Order: sequence, then C-alpha cells, then structure tokens
Amino acid sequence: MDTIFIRALALDTTIGVYGWERRVSQRLLLDLDVGWDHSAAARADTLAGALDYAAVAATVRGTVEGSSFHLLEALAEQVATDILSTFGASWIRVAVTKPGAVAGARAAGVVIERGEHP
Repeated sequence: MDTIFIRALALDTTIGVYGWERRVSQRLLLDLDVGWDHSAAARADTLAGALDYAAVAATVRGTVEGSSFHLLEALAEQVATDILSTFGASWIRVAVTKPGAVAGARAAGVVIERGEHP
C-alpha cells in the first residue's frame, strides 16, 4: 500500500471540555497518513490519478477550523471520515496533537486508524 502524508498541519479551532477552552481558539497539529495507490499517477507523471495534498489539507482545514468539538477523539474521527469518504482512500491514520494540554509535557494527543490497512 502506498501512502501520502502531511505532517504538523497547524490549525486553530475551539476544542476542549473546560469552560475557558470553549472561549478561546487553540492551535492543533495534525499528522495524516493516507493509503492510496500511486501507480497510475507515477506512470503518467501528472496530478490525474494522484491524491492531491493541497485538496486533502483543504478538506481537513474545513473540518477542523469550522468545528467546536469537545474531544480530540471526536475531531480525529470526523477528519478520518471526511478524508475516506471525500477521496475514496482505503486507509487513514490521523494523529491530533494539542500543544500544552498537559502541564509539564510539550503536547498530548490521540492517534486513530480507520479503513483497510494491508
């Protein structure tokens, strides 16, 4: 299985369970690995048949920046669902990092995988 990836996509959104978190925008970092067969795109050396990184990032941006999830888990699940359904990808891994979420730690977050990974 081939994979495209996007690392540390920085997006601002409202996220969290505490009252103060619901009143501020917070920065999240997303890492995506998306299962996609690159063979047709590689043979043609054109964007046709490829999974367009910019289109994937724009879809994720639309999901995250317009949201107000309470949990990172719910946000990650929605991102995975959107990418799988919009692009027809076979598999996705979504890691959502919330910098400064835990005192004394650089970051905390979640990682989910959905779809068929060979």
